[in-house]
Amino acid sequence: MTNGSHTLGIDFGTSNSAVGYLSDGKPHLIEIESGSQTLPTSIFFDFETRGTSFGSVANRALIEGAYGRFMRALKSVLGTGLMHEKRQIMQQRMDFTDIIAMFLREIKTRAEAASGLRFESALSGRPVHFHSHAPERDAQAEADLRSCYLKAGFKDVRFMYEPEAAALANHGHMQPGCLGLIVDIGGGTSDFTLFRQGSEAVPEIIASHGVRIGGTDFDRVLSVDHVMPLFGRGSLLNKEFGQGTVLAPNGMFQALATWEKIPFLYTAESRREARELEKYATDPHLFSRLVGVLENELGHDVAFAVERGKIEANGAGAKTEIDLGVVERGLSADLTEAGMHRSLDSLTGKIQHCAEELMLEAKIKPDQVDSLIFVGGSSLMGSVSGRLRQLFPTAAPHQTSAFTAVVEGLALAAGEGP
Repeated sequence: MTNGSHTLGIDFGTSNSAVGYLSDGKPHLIEIESGSQTLPTSIFFDFETRGTSFGSVANRALIEGAYGRFMRALKSVLGTGLMHEKRQIMQQRMDFTDIIAMFLREIKTRAEAASGLRFESALSGRPVHFHSHAPERDAQAEADLRSCYLKAGFKDVRFMYEPEAAALANHGHMQPGCLGLIVDIGGGTSDFTLFRQGSEAVPEIIASHGVRIGGTDFDRVLSVDHVMPLFGRGSLLNKEFGQGTVLAPNGMFQALATWEKIPFLYTAESRREARELEKYATDPHLFSRLVGVLENELGHDVAFAVERGKIEANGAGAKTEIDLGVVERGLSADLTEAGMHRSLDSLTGKIQHCAEELMLEAKIKPDQVDSLIFVGGSSLMGSVSGRLRQLFPTAAPHQTSAFTAVVEGLALAAGEGP
């Protein structure tokens, strides 16, 4: 390992993470797992081996049915009450500060091993708003993330808005004076940065804005609308006393459809509640599936199935299926591209409204924008890009580095080491 400390640019994402640093004036992205410059933001605690795995290995452990606890969408709990709740994991009392720090420490260790450099400082991306319209929670989320970095072994950490980092990496294809808009739709948030291309290497940032809506929210809505009815959502329960029926409560289905809340359903109380629903259901078979998902801890398997179905339906133009064979042989939920658009309409409308608010703040009309630059995996969803292309009809669309633009910009901003 070389002498001196460098700054590591870290795109700690809800779904995937990436790291890079500046070398000879250019961003260098580190192969953070074998054959890939991105790492799924996932952790698996193996209860049999007492080991911990990360990224694709963690995802594979879950899919192959290893006995343990899987966690994903860790970034979503920052600034929430869940962040500091202690949980028993492999004979240790841990909260999400400990868990996120473990993931960041693994990133640091891998980056140093791959590069031969020492990284004591971090330049971390962050959304414009961790939490929409909640300044106190927003500030708490950054404070939480800072604590995680320090616990992971970094001596100091700075933060940069993710869409502004993407603007730094993407301004090169534009002519001086042109206006560009970064559309950064990630797993947890949607962020926008409006910038003007200057004659210098650094773009002029005009304004940034964001909303707490992202790909995991798309997954949640699609799961609630298309999968949870197969587990009893929207069905009837016989009243415990007297005649008549009532609608099944919705809370458990919402939690089961939400990535970061799934691990908290694997409790005796939740399983008991599901069995009670099955007992009084007019269609007990639906709730027997719910009981099976909780008892066999299949919530994340269902969530991955929804995510795969979402990707397959995007631009398919025909009916696809969400394969739920992991729950019951032959079980699936129909999903068409049109049905997906209908389910996501409210969320994509809010994303569009956020972009409109940004333009009002900047006092610039949409038809003045020359370039529309899509970054983040969820920006590739037709439900999102279609709305925004209509809003900015004269802007040329670009998707050249959708998955790496943020970390490239962070590496550029991090600067050279000593």
